[in-house]
Amino acid sequence: MTIVSLGEILWDVFPAGREELGGAAFNMAFHASRLEHDVTFISAVGDDQRGVRARQKATKLGMDDAYIQTSAHLPTGTVTVTLDEARQPSFVLQRPAAYDHVALSERQLAALAAAQPEWVCFGTLFFTSGVNLATLRRLLEACPTARRFYDVNLRLDNWNPGLVRELLALADVVKMNEAELAIVGSELPAAREAVVCVTHAERGCTIGGEAAPGFRVNVADAVGAGDAFSAGLLHGLAQGWPHRQAGEFANRVGAIVASRTGATPFWTRAEAEALVSQ
Repeated sequence: MTIVSLGEILWDVFPAGREELGGAAFNMAFHASRLEHDVTFISAVGDDQRGVRARQKATKLGMDDAYIQTSAHLPTGTVTVTLDEARQPSFVLQRPAAYDHVALSERQLAALAAAQPEWVCFGTLFFTSGVNLATLRRLLEACPTARRFYDVNLRLDNWNPGLVRELLALADVVKMNEAELAIVGSELPAAREAVVCVTHAERGCTIGGEAAPGFRVNVADAVGAGDAFSAGLLHGLAQGWPHRQAGEFANRVGAIVASRTGATPFWTRAEAEALVSQ
C-alpha cells in the first residue's frame, strides 16, 4: 500500500532534557512503515543541529527524507512533554517552526501523483498554517483517487472549529478520542459519509458504530500510541477487514507502543498479535 503522510516532525522534549524525534504525522508514517507499507512523509526541519539530527534519526528509522524540506528561516520544531501519574502526556508546542511552511513544487506534485497513493493522511495542527492547508488541497487535487485519513488530534491553542470543519469535509476516515468527540462532535456532519473511529484508551475503540476490544499493558509512556493506532487502523481498512477486526488490530498496535518508551520504538506485528484482550 502506498501512503502519503504530511504533517509535523519535531523533537519531543521530556523532563530532564531527554529528546525523542516525533510529531503525530511522522510517528504514524513510521508505524505504517513497520507494517511494510510504502510511505512518503512530507514536512520540514530547520537549518540547525536539531534539523540535522532529525534527518539522521529518520534515516536510521528507515524513513525516506526526500520530502522533508529545510527551512532557512524557521527552527526545527520542538514540544515540551509532561507525563502525569498514569504516564499520559500533555504537550506545549513551540511555534512557529519549520514545519509551519511546507510547499510542494509542480515537479514534486507530479511525482507524488505518478505514484498513485492509495491514502493521504493528515491531522489538524499542521494546517493552522494557511500555506500548509493550500499544500494539502493541491496534493488532494493531484491525487484524486486517494482516500483521505484524518486524525483530529487536537492540541491546546493549536486548532479552531472552522479548520476542523474544513478538514472533516475532506475526509473518508476520521479518527478521534473521547475528549475530542466531546469537543468537535457537533461538527461531524461535515464529514460527509466518512467512517468515524473513536478511541477509548485501554477500553478499545468504536469504529463505524462497532466496538473493538482493548488491551491492557504496563504503560511506559503513551506518546505516539495514538499515532501507532492510526497506522494499525489504516492497515486493517486497506486490507478490507471488517471494522471490528481493523479496530482490534489498531488497538493491539497502539497498546504495544504504549508499553515502550518514546513515540517510535521498535516493535513487531507478532508482538502486537500476542497481546491478550482484557
